[in-house]
Amino acid sequence: ADGDDGCPNEAGPAANNGCPYPDTDGDGVLDKDDQCPDKVGTVANNGCPEVTEAVAKTLNDYAKTILFDTGKTTIKFESAEILSNIAGILKEYSNAKFNIDGHTDSVGSESLNQKLSEGRAQAVVDWLVENGIDRSRLTARGFGESQPIMSNNTRDGRARNRRVEINLIKN
Repeated sequence: ADGDDGCPNEAGPAANNGCPYPDTDGDGVLDKDDQCPDKVGTVANNGCPEVTEAVAKTLNDYAKTILFDTGKTTIKFESAEILSNIAGILKEYSNAKFNIDGHTDSVGSESLNQKLSEGRAQAVVDWLVENGIDRSRLTARGFGESQPIMSNNTRDGRARNRRVEINLIKN
């Protein structure tokens, strides 16, 4: 059988012509089982890097600064760099899935704010997809005015409540 063995000096399965399966990135997950064979990851995450708490915080620090035209779902031009930074991070964690969550302040009707938050979350998803992120990894959700992080009684509070959050979907 050594005549059929592509690697007679190394042990390997017949399914791979007698050669051992490679582990290109050296993370302990063989390429045949590695969903991210060119990036160091964990066995628990199928060979892909895991999103850390610090990365999740960075994503949300960026996301909360995305600006929209008043009362609209149009992303302001000056938010392009922020979104590019977010896309860059998402590309590093290519098997991770995220919720893109839109929130509003309490000015206007509850139903209008619900639609606005959904539309803004969808606008962020659409921008990310147009810039190389697989749509299947992103879910747009709107929460309207239902989850304020500050009082809506002050201008600063309302400004902070108008936000987008990016949250890792845990498997």
